[in-house]
Amino acid sequence: MVTPEPTLRRDAQLNQQRILAAAAAVVHRDGPHVPMAVVAAAAGVGIGTLYRRYPNREALLDALTRRSFRLVLDNARAAAAWPGTGLDALAHFFGLTIASRGELILPLHGGPDPVTDATRSVRDEVHRTLQEIVDRGRRDGTVRADATTRDVVYFGALLAQPLAAAEGWDDIAHRLQQVYVDGLAARSG
Repeated sequence: MVTPEPTLRRDAQLNQQRILAAAAAVVHRDGPHVPMAVVAAAAGVGIGTLYRRYPNREALLDALTRRSFRLVLDNARAAAAWPGTGLDALAHFFGLTIASRGELILPLHGGPDPVTDATRSVRDEVHRTLQEIVDRGRRDGTVRADATTRDVVYFGALLAQPLAAAEGWDDIAHRLQQVYVDGLAARSG
């Protein structure tokens, strides 16, 4: 089970959210080696505030990765609660992944691997939740027997990483989603 984050004062929570949102945007734009001062400026906080919360780049990037895995976990849980078949739930998960792609800094997107137990715990919960959805689809006969959680994770990562030269990525991603979901479907006969 995912361990809860420590409780912070309201202003500290807002600063943390602002820092992580700004960090996600600048890491998407400039890559994971973006200067910490650029992150602080984008967040509208002083460099001291940034370093008090994240003493080094590794701590900040791990926090971004954990935040991203929490977003994916929220998406996976929403998909697991989705009515209908396991295949319907996977389609819903992919749609949510496309919608949240701008906030995701994950290892399959060139982000860092998890370095703390807290981040690995969230990642593992994502995989367990997706496995439950795949198993549901196998049980209800809508997901092919050889589909794996790894397949779902890799394809979700692909959908959440737009191709730089592709115009209209949302339309492309939703079409690819449908093609992939069709490919996950169990075949009769």
